[in-house]
Amino acid sequence: MIAGVNHITLSVNDMDESFRFYVDVLGFKPIQKNPRSAYLSAGDLWFVIERSPDRGAIPAGDLSHIALTVDQATFNAIKTKLVALGAKVWMDNLSEGESYYFLDPSGHKLEIAVSNLENRIAYGKKHWNLGDSIQWFV
Repeated sequence: MIAGVNHITLSVNDMDESFRFYVDVLGFKPIQKNPRSAYLSAGDLWFVIERSPDRGAIPAGDLSHIALTVDQATFNAIKTKLVALGAKVWMDNLSEGESYYFLDPSGHKLEIAVSNLENRIAYGKKHWNLGDSIQWFV
């Protein structure tokens, strides 16, 4: 049985630019950095960025992304930084709670969200009218 997320690794185009983005804009805590990789943390999350010159900067055409939980004050501060930085928005928020969907410097799709699973389930049970095609297990 899976106990949780061990870590997330993203390939990046430019190590220094990506390191500054994750540390200075999103507030990740640096653990180590070298020319090829950097280890960061965000709460209990172990996050790795690794230089890969072959990685393209075009995001996938689906909803795959990494969502990061923030409180309202942090949401407002980070969103302000992202807007000032000119970070590209890849989707408008269509879900419960405040969310902002943006690309990192290498084109990875990210989200900052003021929500949690409990609120999302309550919202879904109230608003997702899919008849018999939806099954709830909680």
